[in-house]
Amino acid sequence: MRLEQDDFRPIGVKISNPVRNLKSKSMMSSENRAHFSASCSSLRRSTPFRLAVTFGVLFVVAFILSGAIIYHMLRLGLARDLEQSLGEMNSLIVSTYEPNDTEDLVNTLNNYASFQSTSDGLYSLTDAGGRKLAGNFAAPRIPNGVYTVTSRDVGLKGHERYRMQVSTIGPYSLVVAENFNDVDEMLRIVLVSFEWAAAIVVATAIGGGVFLAVRAQARLDSVAHTMNDVSHGALDARIAISGNGDDLDMVALQINAALERLQRLVESMRQVSADIAHDLKTPLNRLRLTLDAAVAGNDRQADVSALLDEARHESDRINATFEALLRISQIEAGARKERFQATDIDAVLAVISEVYVDVAEDARQSLTIAERCPALIRGDRDLLMQMIANLVENAINHCPAGTDITVSLRRQGGRAVLSVADSGPGIPAGERDKVFRRLYRLDKSRTTPGSGLGLSLVKAIAELHSADITMADNHPGLIVSVSFPLMPGERF
Repeated sequence: MRLEQDDFRPIGVKISNPVRNLKSKSMMSSENRAHFSASCSSLRRSTPFRLAVTFGVLFVVAFILSGAIIYHMLRLGLARDLEQSLGEMNSLIVSTYEPNDTEDLVNTLNNYASFQSTSDGLYSLTDAGGRKLAGNFAAPRIPNGVYTVTSRDVGLKGHERYRMQVSTIGPYSLVVAENFNDVDEMLRIVLVSFEWAAAIVVATAIGGGVFLAVRAQARLDSVAHTMNDVSHGALDARIAISGNGDDLDMVALQINAALERLQRLVESMRQVSADIAHDLKTPLNRLRLTLDAAVAGNDRQADVSALLDEARHESDRINATFEALLRISQIEAGARKERFQATDIDAVLAVISEVYVDVAEDARQSLTIAERCPALIRGDRDLLMQMIANLVENAINHCPAGTDITVSLRRQGGRAVLSVADSGPGIPAGERDKVFRRLYRLDKSRTTPGSGLGLSLVKAIAELHSADITMADNHPGLIVSVSFPLMPGERF
């Protein structure tokens, strides 16, 4: 029996394919490189990264320019100090000279020369014939003045640089020179320090810029992702707030507030659409049945005028509902703000009380004005009158006979607070937010006339005037309060 190599493979052991593994690793590596390249490309295109790079470059350029200026000023200062030191030394040596007595001058110069080699400093005293009298080198004939020379310029070996002063003392020529070694060493230390500092600054600018850019880009990406989620229907998505209180947080807060309003508007539109389909279906069916009855009666040559009147009234009620919806939409869009002017709510309240006192009496109820005060606000008088009228009518229509309705107006904390209270059945706490929705009606109110738009219109007018509206228990009954901001001159 001939055994192949595969016959010795242990049972259950999977032999890996090295070529396949290499291909898999290569594909993974390619994907990682592609992802990294895409991330880098996205970062380079981002505004925070470009701003960080721009400010980093400007900072580095400013640092280099500042360093160059400082280096130049330091070099000039060191050269000036060297020249001043050279002048002081020359004056000191000259002060030892007396006419016809050169011994002190020679001794002084030789003492200076004995403490320094030619690589540190040069000293020379020559007579009129160029013969060396003292010093550590024989200076060539050089005109009086101050020069920067090298060793080769004065006949010495090496590549040292000197600052040299040549002067005349009587019949003699005095040469004093100091090496630039100390100055060059100082400048070299400063230059190396500056190079290290520049390297640290560049690395910090690049690293810090990239870090800040990545951090800012992450927050901008959060904004983009949130807006993308909203565009795909996630209206409850919100931008995370870092809590730093910076400009990005302020923008995020404003966007979140806008998204909150958008969510409320969309939900309101959905609710309105559902309520229209639900609540207007019944009157439309009634209208259809009435018209069918009128057609059938007309075929029998019966008198259908009553049916046609009923159909007309039903049509008017439907039209009134749609007109109210349109009016609320216009108010919410701020279409009436151009008509705003200084308006006294107390004067509006006086007109409402005069009209509705008799209406309340006809319903066997009482309407009283408990408290009044001048309250000047900026608003639309007609809309304010309609708002107060709707609140009073709501109390009259939904409260039984014998109900006391009280209206009051008072100042509180720089605001004017209008309250309409009744002693009727009230509204359950769980329903108080819902009654402001369009076409929403309590179950117990569906048998009374109305479209469920009165309080929606009240809320729209209140929001147009930047007013806050609240409902509370009156024990018994309900109290509705609307708080308006007073005009600046009326707040005190």
